[in-house]
Amino acid sequence: MKIVVKVGTSTLAHATGRLNIRRVEELVKVLADLKNAGHRIILVTSGAIGMGVGKLNLPGRPADMPTKQAAAAVGQCELMYTYDQLFSQYGHTVAQILLTAQDVQFPERRHNFENVMGRLLELGALPVINENDAVSTDEVGVSTTIGENDTLSAIVAGCVGADLLVILSDIDGLYTADPRKDESAALIPVVEAITPEVEALAGGTGSALGSGGMATKLKAARLVMEQGCDMVIANGRDPDVLYDIAAGRAVGTRFVGRKDA
Repeated sequence: MKIVVKVGTSTLAHATGRLNIRRVEELVKVLADLKNAGHRIILVTSGAIGMGVGKLNLPGRPADMPTKQAAAAVGQCELMYTYDQLFSQYGHTVAQILLTAQDVQFPERRHNFENVMGRLLELGALPVINENDAVSTDEVGVSTTIGENDTLSAIVAGCVGADLLVILSDIDGLYTADPRKDESAALIPVVEAITPEVEALAGGTGSALGSGGMATKLKAARLVMEQGCDMVIANGRDPDVLYDIAAGRAVGTRFVGRKDA
């Protein structure tokens, strides 16, 4: 399968913003193994700003745009250095692609992106994708920025014709209520349509270092489901769940893509 895996800041980093080395090493090992098994893997990674916060010893996620840009520029270096070093241990070559909204909104630029992605996969490389937060300076929702990586991962899945999008987060999936506040909340294993009732289940943003929440994940699900691609939300604390997800086993919440797409 052609699988896009999106990993959030809460999975990659400790609350301090520093890299969660053990978890990232486990993630890379599993992705490398899935690639060895014949799957084509694309990694959409958050974490640049969070990593920069830690490396620059900032007190928390910046509120002002110049400091966000600076943190992203510093953190992206650390992210890619780490991925390159770890994937190289398993014999895989990574390729960095930093996108802005214009790269997928304008047909010619989107075509260029699709071409390079296709060629990278043909050459056996593992693309590592993030939004270019050092220059994408508009606020979320403005047409010139993508805003967060849940949506970015759905866009990437559409551009490459992915079979599956996996979003690894700090929650096990979509619940009937917020499990952090309601002990009676139950995990919803399968969603076949994004109805108003499903949308109503989305809460606020996620961790202090990240920018996405359940609402952005449902937006991503809607995008990929319309293209016939399944999407799974699962907890990234144990990257081994990717084996079960790739095998089609019940993990987290699976959003079923339209099979007539």
